[in-house]
Amino acid sequence: MDDSQQEAQTAQTFNAILTPYRSLSPFGFLILMLLVSLVSFAVGFFFLMLGAWPVLGYFGLDVLLIYFAFKLNYRAGLAYEKVELSPGLLRLTQVDPRGRQNRFDFNPYWVRVGLREEHDGRTIMWLASHGREMVFGHFLTDNERREFVDALKSALTSARTVPG
Repeated sequence: MDDSQQEAQTAQTFNAILTPYRSLSPFGFLILMLLVSLVSFAVGFFFLMLGAWPVLGYFGLDVLLIYFAFKLNYRAGLAYEKVELSPGLLRLTQVDPRGRQNRFDFNPYWVRVGLREEHDGRTIMWLASHGREMVFGHFLTDNERREFVDALKSALTSARTVPG
């Protein structure tokens, strides 16, 4: 195989990174936490003036719990999945929030991609080949999954076509 054929074999024909959607920006989070803190401490101070000083601590605890809940949610948002397709390889790489990676390689000629409708109306996106099935894209919406499956099927069809 000469260099031009090898380059064509390894050239990517499809590349997608699937990431969870986070509607609240970091600046929005700062504003939200400032507002929550302001309200909580104002109400807590009111109770302090009435002589119910332990209530102030509970309002402070609420602010901390809200802060840590959002931080955990943002941390989970660091996970992503990468789908890379070349004429000889379809690779699914799943990366968790800590950066650990799981790679799954499929032959583009044998792999099937699909969408399964669950009894509750949700969809599940999968890749299957040689008796094994990989579910992925769990953080996408149902419409995003449908669009992605269509795009990947189209790219697989193109990758399977031998030039020439």
